Amino acid sequence: MRNTEQKSSPKKLLKKSFKRKNDDDYIASDEDTSYLVKQLINTASDNLGANYRAGGTTPDGFDCSGLMYATFKKFDIILPRSSVDMAKIGRVLSTNEIQKGDLIFFKTNGRKVINHVGMVIEVTEDEIKFIHSSTQKGVIVSSTKEPYYEKSFTQANRIL
Repeated sequence: MRNTEQKSSPKKLLKKSFKRKNDDDYIASDEDTSYLVKQLINTASDNLGANYRAGGTTPDGFDCSGLMYATFKKFDIILPRSSVDMAKIGRVLSTNEIQKGDLIFFKTNGRKVINHVGMVIEVTEDEIKFIHSSTQKGVIVSSTKEPYYEKSFTQANRIL
C-alpha cells in the first residue's frame, strides 16, 4: 500500500479537533458565531483572577494554553494543548482582520517559537485587548499597547 499521507491543512486539522457528544449538539453557523464568541469570552472572563499554574486547566490555576483549552472545551471545541500547536490551526489573520474570539499568539522573553496565547476580547483602531493567564498575575486582560506584548506579538488565528 502506497503512503499517501499528506500534511493536513489548518482547516482539516480544525475539523478533526471538534468533538461532538451526540447528534443533537448544536453546531454554530456563521450567523451564530458572534453568539458563540460572546459565550467564549464570558466563559474565559469567569476565570479572571484565577492563579497561574503550569499545566493548569481548572479554576484552581491555568497556564495560558490551559485557559484557552478549558474555555473552548466547554463548547465541545477541542484545541491542541500547547500554544505552539494552537497557532497551527485555523487561519492566520492580517492585523486588520482580527476580531473578538480570535486567538492571539506571542513569542515572549526573546523566544524564537510561539509560547503564549490569549483570546481577543476587544479590538479598536490601535489596540487589541485579550484575556490570558500570565505567569505573574494569573488570568487577566492585557493590551497590545503594553510594550511587552506589543514587542512580542506574533500572529492571530481565527478558528471559528
